[in-house]
This record gives sequence, structure tokens and C-alpha cells, in this order.
Amino acid sequence: MKALGRLIFWDFPRTSWQWDIIVTLILAFIFLTPRDVFRDQPRAASIQMLPAQQGFLIEPKLLANVPEPDQPQKATQLVNQRFKTHTTITHVEPVFDEAEDEITGYMAYTKP
Repeated sequence: MKALGRLIFWDFPRTSWQWDIIVTLILAFIFLTPRDVFRDQPRAASIQMLPAQQGFLIEPKLLANVPEPDQPQKATQLVNQRFKTHTTITHVEPVFDEAEDEITGYMAYTKP
């Protein structure tokens, strides 16, 4: 029990072999544990600014259940919330995957 207490409270001198083993175990855990264990996967931004086109690329799930006439209003709300701006979206166009005829995103255009 005493050894377990010393391990939990890290009660070893810094230059001891016990300290080295604990540090090695911690580093091995950090660098050898696969990302899948923690479901830690990088995610792309759900709204991306495209300055050349004066518009935004919006992830399809954000506008999936919004009726087509209400999409510019919802896109304006999402963009202003994400980028802390006061822009107005004039129209929204779906972007299709040519191979699967599936919507991969929405292009939201601002006033020129």
C-alpha cells in the first residue's frame, strides 16, 4: 500500500530510477496511444470564408432541414455568428458531388 501511495502522490526523488520509469510510462502513453481510443480526430471548420468569390462554404448539415426560401436568412445568421460580422447573404447554392449526386456543401454569396 505504501508503494501505491508513493506512486499516486509521485513521492520519488527526481533523479531516482522510479521517477524515470514513471516519466517513461507517461510519455509512452502519450505517444503510443492511438487517436481512435479517444475519438480525437481533426475536424474541418463547418463554415469557411472564400474571399475570392465573396462568399462562404457552409457544411450541408447546417442547412439540411431549412426550406430553400429561408436558406439565405439562416446562412446570414450562421456566418455572422461564426465570424462576428454583419454581412448579408444574398443567395445560397448547393454544391453537388458529381459522382454521387449528393450535396457536399452550400455556397453562400454576399452582396458584391
